[in-house]
Amino acid sequence: MVRLTFSAITKALQQFLLIMLAVAALAGSAIRGTAHELRPAIVNLTVSPTGEVDLSIDLNLEAFLLQIGAEHTTTDASGRASDYDALRAAPSATLVANFRNEAPPLLQDMSLRTNKTSVAMSLEDVIVPETGNTEVARVSRLQFTAQLPPDATALSWTGGAALGQAVLRVSTSEASEPFFASLLQPGAASEPVVLDGVIVDRASSVLADYIPVGFDHIVPKGLDHILFVIGLFLLSPHFRPLAWQVTCFTLAHSVTLALGLYGLVRISPAIVEPLIAASIIFVAIENLTTTRLSRFRSVVVFAFGLLHGLGFASVLTDFGLPEGQYLPALIGFNIGVELGQLAVLAVCFLAVGIWFRHRHWYRHVISIPASLIVALVACVWFVERVA
Repeated sequence: MVRLTFSAITKALQQFLLIMLAVAALAGSAIRGTAHELRPAIVNLTVSPTGEVDLSIDLNLEAFLLQIGAEHTTTDASGRASDYDALRAAPSATLVANFRNEAPPLLQDMSLRTNKTSVAMSLEDVIVPETGNTEVARVSRLQFTAQLPPDATALSWTGGAALGQAVLRVSTSEASEPFFASLLQPGAASEPVVLDGVIVDRASSVLADYIPVGFDHIVPKGLDHILFVIGLFLLSPHFRPLAWQVTCFTLAHSVTLALGLYGLVRISPAIVEPLIAASIIFVAIENLTTTRLSRFRSVVVFAFGLLHGLGFASVLTDFGLPEGQYLPALIGFNIGVELGQLAVLAVCFLAVGIWFRHRHWYRHVISIPASLIVALVACVWFVERVA
């Protein structure tokens, strides 16, 4: 009769994990991930000296037509993945025709106002790229024109709830860079934008705007970052070593977030995203093979923090901020990210750490099984991201 000890079961599970990694690597070419992350629309508003307004909206038109809003992290999470995939695979002419038929009710809340008076906007063009690579979200463009009255001194724009979260950028026809940018929540109107381009210092306002953006990128949208932090917690659920690891991670992603936002470092998300998944796998497997927190772990955590920072930078880069607002947006986003990570750790401590971390069975009953789950989930993500 074979006697199964917990140690034997643990070794068997570790071997099973290695087999799953091998299978994932072999199956990588056969798996295709179709979920697209939902990003804010980018609204560029250009005003000429004569009051003519050119307004363009870069957006995921498929998600807009299906009303897959910012409350979802990806198109797959919306429950309308099959409809979205069908539109994403459709030729550009088909998508334009669908927009012409279905858009009027969706555009009725979109408005441009000046001195509390509504200004008529005319839809001039709908530009939809050809189908191309369906693994990448298609960015379409809506182009509007408007004419401001002669006495206009400021304007305000509202995207409406249908458009979802949006970044508004305002510039003049004589300048290459916008002088105003703001992140707008669904249905919210922008603050009045002075038309002479003289804007008061908005540093505190921009910082406050981007704290919830950073938090939201961790909780609930950053499941990969959540799993990484949980992986750090599982090996050593004690405050001092965990604080040291989180500090290394924070310093690292702050560096690459800043470098990426200022354009000093650019690495394709096709490289960064699989490596982020690999970092989660590494941490989870290390949890299975050691019971002690080594100094080398801090070095590894710092290196992986650099990768995660590049992932954060791609989010802020998409917002198209004016250069003068990079620093407050960076600080606000980073504060939000840290608050999100602390929220994850607080839940871990309240759910497990406070009650069970000193139990002799903590590693066998909680740390090892949870690390296995984290590793397997990250394996699936790795395969999807390299496929």
